[in-house]
Amino acid sequence: MKTALTVPTEVLHVAEALSAKGFEAYLIGGCVRDLILGREPKDWDITTNANPEEIQALFPETFYENTYGTVGVVTESTDPRLKVIEVTPYRIESGYSNARHPDEVKFSDTLSDDLKRRDFTVNAIAYDPKEGKIIDEHGGQEDLKRKIIKAVGDPEERFQEDALRTLRAIRIAAELDFAIDTATMAGIVKNAAQLAKISRERVRDEFVRILESDTPMQALYIAQKLGVLKYIIPELEDAIGVDQNQAHSFDVFEHLLRSLQHAADKKWPLIVRLAALLHDIGKPASRRWSDEKKDWTFHGHEVIGAKMAKKILRDLKFSNEIVDDVVKLIRWHMFFSDPDQVTLSAVRRIITNVRKERIQDLLNLRICDRIGTGRPKEQPFRLRKYMSMVDEALRDPISVGMLKIDGTSLMALGERPGPRIGWILHALLEEVLDDASKNAQDYMEKRSQELMQVPDAELKKMGEKGKDRREEEDEAAVEELRKKHHV
Repeated sequence: MKTALTVPTEVLHVAEALSAKGFEAYLIGGCVRDLILGREPKDWDITTNANPEEIQALFPETFYENTYGTVGVVTESTDPRLKVIEVTPYRIESGYSNARHPDEVKFSDTLSDDLKRRDFTVNAIAYDPKEGKIIDEHGGQEDLKRKIIKAVGDPEERFQEDALRTLRAIRIAAELDFAIDTATMAGIVKNAAQLAKISRERVRDEFVRILESDTPMQALYIAQKLGVLKYIIPELEDAIGVDQNQAHSFDVFEHLLRSLQHAADKKWPLIVRLAALLHDIGKPASRRWSDEKKDWTFHGHEVIGAKMAKKILRDLKFSNEIVDDVVKLIRWHMFFSDPDQVTLSAVRRIITNVRKERIQDLLNLRICDRIGTGRPKEQPFRLRKYMSMVDEALRDPISVGMLKIDGTSLMALGERPGPRIGWILHALLEEVLDDASKNAQDYMEKRSQELMQVPDAELKKMGEKGKDRREEEDEAAVEELRKKHHV
């Protein structure tokens, strides 16, 4: 019986080129699974009985830089998902001494041999676009209907071949909202420790896809139960059973997962999801009992948590930019406690600390934190007031680069090159953070000339520590913004 699956023209052309020369050509793996489910594939893979040299001979532009036979066929598509179609010969693998890659790869003449080496039944379905025929020797279609992730053949053998599959099973289940087969779960438990042999970059990539799925909370719960989480972020397990104060309904672990899930529900970006998952990671280390309050306290947990998050994210080989942004969000997530004592200068300083581009992420993290406590309301009065004040503060300069004067101007006024320029600029910024109206060309030049007369030690102190804070708000502007946020 023919099955019509919608395949892009670029993929069809590759398959047709192979067929025209007498070779078999089947779509394979995740793309077939996604097509059957009505999902849009992220990439496209073809398997064939042609060897790498025969594949390369058929196409004008290819690359072949691996020991597994995979040839990248470059197309003319502008869609990054279709720019390269991977074509791999049928193969038989043996020996997995590093728990990741086969020691020996042999090319095969039969599709069946290739299907047997696949990880999960839902990924072991082949599709012949020429004949419109599905080849499913391991019950993958039935498992798709049952919404089950099940290993091909013996689960233990599959996980011993490639330990990353233990994490991949959880990731695919999260992406598809599937359950994991009982025998497959047992295989994960027995082989979870092998994840320690896998590169942190590969673990990170699977972990990121879990976070970016619709159900990361469920996935990380499963990862913990199956013994996998300790090989991703072991510090998270330290949060299990750590009771919090009366403001929280859950222990630290569940609070973090619920905060993460809210970020996923809102479709917020990876930065916010990572920060939501790690924002209270410092609580177990900072927890102390207060006889006075008759409750637990977590003083400084945001500082400890920021340091821990930096170590965790670097261990997982995240980029410096991601590490920096997430650490700042965690460091400042406790940014205000009493809305009646919040000043615009304090808000401006927070914006300076996390960067203007990330202030909305900080507010969203605050929302995740609140929902994660078990409180159903996203934006109570306090948070709406913060939002109105952020809008007000964003109208004002919040960095040296936004001042009406710069280092070149200071040298033109007579200041010599050196650290004094930075001290003067930061001293000026401190004044502007307290009173945005001072960011005017005339005032900046006049005040700069005064600061140029200040001795080094005193000027350095002014630049580093700033002046005493002073608050003079523009009531009209604030009132308009508060109306916008219903405060």
